[in-house]
Amino acid sequence: MHHIRRKLLATFLLFGPFLLLAPAASLAQEYDPADTLIFSFSSNVGPLNPHLYAPNQKYAQYMVYEGLVAQDSKGMIVPSLAESWEISPDGRTYVFRIRENATFSDGTPVDAKAIEDNFNMVMNNRDRHKWMELVGKMVSWKATGPHEFTIVLDSPYYPILEDLAFVRPFRFMSPKAFPDKGLTADGIKAPIGSGPWKLVGSELGVYDLFEVNDLYWGEKPNYSKVLVKIIVDPVARGMAFETGEIDLIYGTDQINFESFLRFKKQAGVTAKTSVPMGTYSITMNTGRSPTDELAVRQAMELLIDRKQLAQGATYGVLEPTGVFLSVNQPYCNVGLVPYPYDAVKAASLLEEAGWKLPPGGKIRERDGKPLSIDYYFVGSRANEKAAAEILQSQAAALGVNLNLFGEEENSWAARMLNGEYGMLSYPTYGPPNEPHSFMSIMRISNHTEYPAQIGLPMKPEIDQAITDALSSVDVTKRQEYYKKALTIIHEQCVYVPLFNNALLSVYRDDRIGHMEFAFDFNSVPFASFRLKK
Repeated sequence: MHHIRRKLLATFLLFGPFLLLAPAASLAQEYDPADTLIFSFSSNVGPLNPHLYAPNQKYAQYMVYEGLVAQDSKGMIVPSLAESWEISPDGRTYVFRIRENATFSDGTPVDAKAIEDNFNMVMNNRDRHKWMELVGKMVSWKATGPHEFTIVLDSPYYPILEDLAFVRPFRFMSPKAFPDKGLTADGIKAPIGSGPWKLVGSELGVYDLFEVNDLYWGEKPNYSKVLVKIIVDPVARGMAFETGEIDLIYGTDQINFESFLRFKKQAGVTAKTSVPMGTYSITMNTGRSPTDELAVRQAMELLIDRKQLAQGATYGVLEPTGVFLSVNQPYCNVGLVPYPYDAVKAASLLEEAGWKLPPGGKIRERDGKPLSIDYYFVGSRANEKAAAEILQSQAAALGVNLNLFGEEENSWAARMLNGEYGMLSYPTYGPPNEPHSFMSIMRISNHTEYPAQIGLPMKPEIDQAITDALSSVDVTKRQEYYKKALTIIHEQCVYVPLFNNALLSVYRDDRIGHMEFAFDFNSVPFASFRLKK
C-alpha cells in the first residue's frame, strides 16, 4: 500500500532519561496515515500532570496514566495496575496486589513503592482534591510489600473503587518524572505513565501526537499513533471530517447536531449515539433574587416546553427529560415525577407570588422591580446557545425576562464557584461521578453545587442524607438516603433538567472497522478502535 508521509514538528529537551516537550520546533516527527488514527479536540492536552486538573485534558490523562483499577465499557470495576484486591469485613481496609509485569514508559517498574510515592504527592495537596470524598476518608496508604499496597479508611466508603478508577487525581506517573523539589502540584518533568500511549509531540494550537507505549503490559491497538488536531469550532471540525482531514469525531460538544444528522445519512460514514449518560440542565441560584423564591423556580420548571426545546436545540438527537440525574445511574431511579409543561400553572404561581404584568407591559413586576434573571452559558457550545435562546422565548411568553450571557468556558466555570448568576447552564458529570461524587461536592463550600443550594433552609438535611449514603454499608438504606436528598432537590426546583446528554461518534467506514462507546464522558476508547489499513 502506498503510504503518504506527513511531517510534524516538535521539540524535545533532554533531561536525564526523559525527552521533555518544548514549545519551539526542532525535531521532525513523521507519522504514517495508514497507521495513525486522526482525531481532533478543541484544545491542547496541557502539561498532562496526572495529579491536577485543567488545562490537563481528561481524555489524554486516560491515555497516558493508569489507576489501581478501571471501569470497563459497562461500568464494571476491573483490574488495572492492581490485578486483584481484598476488602476487610468491616469495609475499612483494602489490600491491592500490584501486577508484576507493569512498567512506566521510561522503564521504571510500577511497584507498590511507586504507588505510595504518587499517593503522597496527591495527599500532600489534599485541599485541592477535597471534592473527592475518598481524600478525607483515608487514614493511611502505604506499600506493605514489594507488590502490595494497603489503604485504610476511617469508616466504610462504598464508592472507593469508583474513585480510584477515576481519571484524576489517583493516577500514577514515574517517580523519576517528579519535580526535584516540591510536589507534582508545582509541575512535573515529563508526562511519563504506564498507560497504552505516550505523548511524543505537541505544538500549541496545532496538534498533539501520541505513540503506542511499547512497554505497556496490556493489549495494544492495531495502529501505532494517534494524531490529535486542534480544531476549536465544532462546525470547522465537521468540515475537516467531510474533507477527510480527520478520521473521527467523538464526545460531547465536539460536533453540532445538524452536521451529525447529515453524516448519519451519508454513505460510508457511521454516526452513532450512546445511551443517555447525563443531562443538560439549568442550575438556579437559591441564594440570589429572584431565583431564591420557590415560586419563581417552580414557574421556570413548568413554563419550559422540553419537547420543543430538545427538538430546537438538538434537532431531536437528544431526548427531553424532566429528571435531573439520569435514571440509568445507580441509586438515581427513585420514582421522581417530572414537572409537566403547564404554562397556565406557571403564570398562576407567579401571580400569587406578586409578580404581575403591568398594564401594557411585557415583563412582570413586583414593587416596581422587573422579573429579570441573568442566564449564563458557554458561548462556544452551540447546543447551549440554542437552548438558551429557546428558553428566553418561552420565558418571555409568560412575562419573565432572561438576560443571556454566552461566556468563555473558564469564566463560566468561575461563575459556578462564586455564585454570580441567576441561572446557569449545567451539563451534569455523568458516570462514573453520578451520583456519589457529584452529590458529595454539594456539601463542600468551595465547589460548584454549594452556591446553588445555599439558600435552601433544608440544606443541612440534604447534606446529612448524602453523608449517610456515602458511608452506609447497607444497600437498602443507602438507596433511601439518596432518595431523600434527590427528592428534596427535586421538590425545591434547584435544577431544571432539559434533555439527556450522550456521546456522539462519527467515523469513516473505510478507516475504522470497530468502536465501542466508553463508559463515561471523559475518555476516548482508542483501545476499542480497529483501524483499517
